[in-house]
Amino acid sequence: MNVAEKALKDFFGRLIEFGALPLLTKLSSFLTKQNIKSYVVGGFIRDILLERDTADIDLAIAADALEIAPKIATALGGKYIPLDKINRTGRVILISKEAPSTGSQWELDITTLKGSIEQDLARRDFTIDAMAIELSQLAKGYPDIHIIDPLNGQSDLHRGIIRAVTEMAFHSDAARLLRAVRIAHELGFSIASETEALIKRSSHLIASVAGERVREELLRLLAIPQAEKPLYHLDKLGLLTAIIPELAQERGVEQPKEHFWNVFDHSLRTVATTSFLLREGNWEHASQEVLETAPWSAELNQHFNLEVSSGSTRGLLLKLAALLHDIAKPQTKAIDTSGRMRFLGHAKEGAAISASILERLRFSTREIKLVETMVSHHLRPTQMSQNELPSHRAIYRYFRDCGDAGIDILFLSLADHLATRGPHLNLANWQEHVKIVNYVLAQRSEQENLAAPPRLVSGHDLINILGMSPGPKIGQLLEAVREARASGELNTREEALAYIRQCLLDKDKKII
Repeated sequence: MNVAEKALKDFFGRLIEFGALPLLTKLSSFLTKQNIKSYVVGGFIRDILLERDTADIDLAIAADALEIAPKIATALGGKYIPLDKINRTGRVILISKEAPSTGSQWELDITTLKGSIEQDLARRDFTIDAMAIELSQLAKGYPDIHIIDPLNGQSDLHRGIIRAVTEMAFHSDAARLLRAVRIAHELGFSIASETEALIKRSSHLIASVAGERVREELLRLLAIPQAEKPLYHLDKLGLLTAIIPELAQERGVEQPKEHFWNVFDHSLRTVATTSFLLREGNWEHASQEVLETAPWSAELNQHFNLEVSSGSTRGLLLKLAALLHDIAKPQTKAIDTSGRMRFLGHAKEGAAISASILERLRFSTREIKLVETMVSHHLRPTQMSQNELPSHRAIYRYFRDCGDAGIDILFLSLADHLATRGPHLNLANWQEHVKIVNYVLAQRSEQENLAAPPRLVSGHDLINILGMSPGPKIGQLLEAVREARASGELNTREEALAYIRQCLLDKDKKII
């Protein structure tokens, strides 16, 4: 057996190992009966050659994909989603026990062949994605497999190079600008110098890409361990501020002496420290001792892996909030009468700007609300106490105001600390910050129970027993009772009523 035959045998073996062969055989049988010539193309072949598990299969068929894809979904018991009416592309999602370890479903993207397969490959993005295998060959076994590779994609694959197929590749689809960087960092490849130069010249085209597609690529970039590296690469190529122009104002904006970096670099470093705290990579300016003191558990790992919306998790959105948390510092920067540099209101104003950015990029309402809350309250953890552990009342108010973003904000606060001090990190100050965060996390379960216990009193009690009139003050008093109970001041109905009577007598007392 020669080298080429062995390579094809190994390829076929991986199809079996990854659980793809049964599905490909079914697809081949269905399309052959329809007398439709079809090819497996693109990233699926690339990933199998690289021995990367994948749940995405790209098919190019010599028929209208928008007509055939729904029939495939029906025949195989899947769900059909139309993707592109102009380019005639559809998606079929299949739930299968034979799906790869990456999940329980396959995603089949089915495109309509325009001309020959060679002509189709010449219109694709990168040479490593411009390979194809006739689907019927895969159903027969490895001796019949022939990889169609007119642009030497296998050679670039072995050399670890991302190379654009043509100079018009990014004009055809500007989302490829982001995809080049994402694939390079996912695979640990480099982008060919002529392709990097082409990306720089074409970076302005990204403005024409639909927000939904930018969102998808951005989330996939943030999913890469040490996500700050692809973000810096985007910036080098002129793409980062092309998709988020608001970040450009941060560049070169100096900060107080406590900060090692300017606002722009601090923001990207905060993404790096967030990845570090999520146990996704190293942080060059922190020792193992720094990481070991930071909170982590199976429950926290599960929390940050929770899906928020399609394609996003709490961990990914935490990294996005890290990138945006100081977005309003340039316009709020001021020097007070003592000569101190201040950024008053930057958290609140930054939350509004972040929401606007995410709306533009078509993030879901739930995603926007979570990031907006994180940015708005990212200073709260360090404001809860002054040189001592926060009170029960302060912790109650924190989780009341931050809702389900409370845990995420605690981690953003820690990441912000590391990215502020950089190589000048003071271990004692770090340990004090971690002590507060660990204490708040330890109190969280108790506070959750106390924040919504069986009610000691109700609005009807305030009206019937205390003779109050309906109105907003009743809601304020009931919230004051919940807060006092969370802080351990009240335990019984009688104590709650006495507390309310005292609040009513003390007209100058601030209720909440």
